[in-house]
Amino acid sequence: MVSKDRMSQTSVKKLKPKFIAPIQNWLEGWVYRYYERRLNNSVKGGKMPRHIGLILDGNRRWAREAGLEPIHGHEFGFEKLKEVLKWCWELGIDAVTIYALSTENLERPKEEVRQLFNLAEKGFREILENEEIHKNQVRVRALGRLDLLSESLNATIREASERTKGYSKKKLNVAIAYGGRAEIIDATRTIARAVASGKLKLEEIDEKSFSRFLYTEGDEDPDLIIRTSGEERLSGFLLWQSAYSEFYFMDIYWPELRKIDFLRAIRTFQQRQRRFGR
Repeated sequence: MVSKDRMSQTSVKKLKPKFIAPIQNWLEGWVYRYYERRLNNSVKGGKMPRHIGLILDGNRRWAREAGLEPIHGHEFGFEKLKEVLKWCWELGIDAVTIYALSTENLERPKEEVRQLFNLAEKGFREILENEEIHKNQVRVRALGRLDLLSESLNATIREASERTKGYSKKKLNVAIAYGGRAEIIDATRTIARAVASGKLKLEEIDEKSFSRFLYTEGDEDPDLIIRTSGEERLSGFLLWQSAYSEFYFMDIYWPELRKIDFLRAIRTFQQRQRRFGR
């Protein structure tokens, strides 16, 4: 007599792989969606970070491993960014600052820099027509040494900033041609000129007044900074502002980021106790 277990195994063996794969994919998809819903509901019940910083790292490495040109990695990364911003707005996160292009990135080969400028210009142009931006009333601005960018890109940035400057519900900061040390140096120079002209007294300079001269003037410091790709450093991102931020590092490349990965970062933030040195 054949046991039920052996009968079951025999039946499975008779199934052709082309029938097994769709069933397996469906089960995996169902499990993923179920877990995502549970995690999403759990996270929504906790305290949400008001401002998060995103270091979008790993685009080029992802492209190379996929057999693609580096620019295609950045293009996929741009599409992922639009998806992640929707997740942020759905969760009620008010402010997002993304690290799009560092001052060091400008030292890459000229053709790659040109392609990055073109992609950035495309992104800011999409902002002008993006329904989600206007629906959520997202104020958009660029942070960095914008004079290092192309005139065409600068013109598009100015147009996007002008179009959204009246919005106040949400904020999107794009750190482009940005360096944390450069930001502090630029703030120091502005303060020095203000002191020299008599507009600011030396004894009036403190942490609060210094913050007013940073690119992020008027914004709260980030509560949480997320970096993808497995690197565990800031690479010059918001050096002053991140003094008491929580950090979350992921091993996956930015284009591979899933919603459950993002939700896990938020959940980890919610589980930490923030004492701000006290």
